[in-house]
Amino acid sequence: MMIAVGLPLLAAVLIAACQRLPNLRESVSVITGLCLFMLNASLLEVVLEGRRPSIVLVETLPGLSIEFGLEPLGVLFAIIASGLWIVTSIFSIGYMRGNKERHQTRYYAWFAVALAATMGIAFAGNMMTLFIFYEALTLCTYPLVTHEGNTEAMRAGRTYLGILLTTSIGLLLLAILWTWQLTGTLSFVPGGILADKATKPVLGILLFLYMYGIGKAAMMPVHRWLPAAMVAPTPVSALLHAVAVVKAGVFTIVKVIVYIFGLDTLAGMQSASWLLYVAGATIVIASIVALRSDNLKRRLAYSTISQLSYIIMAAAILMPLSVVGAALHIATHAFGKITLFFAAGSIYTVTQKTNVSQLAGIGRQMPWTMGAFTVGALSMIGVPPTAGFISKWYILLGAMEAQQTFAVAVIIVSTLLNAGYFLPIVYAAFFRAPGGNPGHGNTIEHGEAPLPIVLAVTVTATGTVSLFWFPDLILALAEQLTGGHR
Repeated sequence: MMIAVGLPLLAAVLIAACQRLPNLRESVSVITGLCLFMLNASLLEVVLEGRRPSIVLVETLPGLSIEFGLEPLGVLFAIIASGLWIVTSIFSIGYMRGNKERHQTRYYAWFAVALAATMGIAFAGNMMTLFIFYEALTLCTYPLVTHEGNTEAMRAGRTYLGILLTTSIGLLLLAILWTWQLTGTLSFVPGGILADKATKPVLGILLFLYMYGIGKAAMMPVHRWLPAAMVAPTPVSALLHAVAVVKAGVFTIVKVIVYIFGLDTLAGMQSASWLLYVAGATIVIASIVALRSDNLKRRLAYSTISQLSYIIMAAAILMPLSVVGAALHIATHAFGKITLFFAAGSIYTVTQKTNVSQLAGIGRQMPWTMGAFTVGALSMIGVPPTAGFISKWYILLGAMEAQQTFAVAVIIVSTLLNAGYFLPIVYAAFFRAPGGNPGHGNTIEHGEAPLPIVLAVTVTATGTVSLFWFPDLILALAEQLTGGHR
């Protein structure tokens, strides 16, 4: 666990030292990703056997310590993040060079630091440790969001820091300290630590503080940082939307619901029902905004906001099946959404096009890119044989088991909206002929993006389909989260 945090930090130092040797710098990023992935994969056997090793580094006060530990959701998150770091590093080689981006060494170094913070979140043994790495992830991704250095990027960076730090320090930290005062511990315990420790009104206030203190989950109305951050280069968008930042948010949401409150505790609280409705509203509203957005990255950003709230809503249904669906959706969304952002970056690298209205006929010139985009889009909609179908199916089953008509309706409506803002892109790319005024960017005279980009987008699209056919491993980890109940 400690090595998993230290390895990316070592890589960041080596990357900075290789500034004048770009091939070596990029090799360090890819090789470190491979090593980290294999290290995390080696922890699978321990967790699947039911063992939960932990280590306390420092105990400042009784029950308030820096602690690392293994549990199913953390291992799943760590494997996804480290695996996708490898692919993102390969994609970055083609994108950063193809677009002649400045400060490439700085980009790779901060990316590695961000992965170290992500590993700290994944293996945190209590809420205090998780909070420290959660804040570190916010700070170390700021240079990536502001990578371009222009006025727009700096404005987006201020929004990014402002919302995420305000919510975490003003709400999340208060909730953590209040929990410690009530229970004397911040450890992650199956069934929760708050049962019988406070009155229902106090628990209701704590739930609000936690849910909105975890701003990285982008639940409305604290979501604006996410579309604002789309000014960053596409590999950074992939980091934000698939590998680390937003996944850290929904990962923390699920951990808090399962291990801090406990499903049974929340199920007995009428005051907890608001979370289901706010998450459902976020899903639908964000989908409508995506439907109306012509800018491709903005459409994908609001799609992410919607998909994140699928995870929140699934956890808020408070049924073992839906919580399994929430954990699965962390994995399936990661693969599907990173595929879509890679495709957007591929299109931009070759054509400099950023709008949906410019993509007619592009599938004929970039079949690999748009084929992968189609796979990612189908996964977001929840169509077999893509991974998104499995996680949405579990969420739907959980909603039906809990007789949550609202959640079922949200899933149906949002699925139609997903289809409404993704399928027209696919149709136009493959079945509409390019035309119009060349000045509007509609004439297509190009081929595919550089090989590293095409390789990366193909790998993640393949992974999106593979998870549909071979879900057993992620399903086993997700079921352990709820004590093996489906």
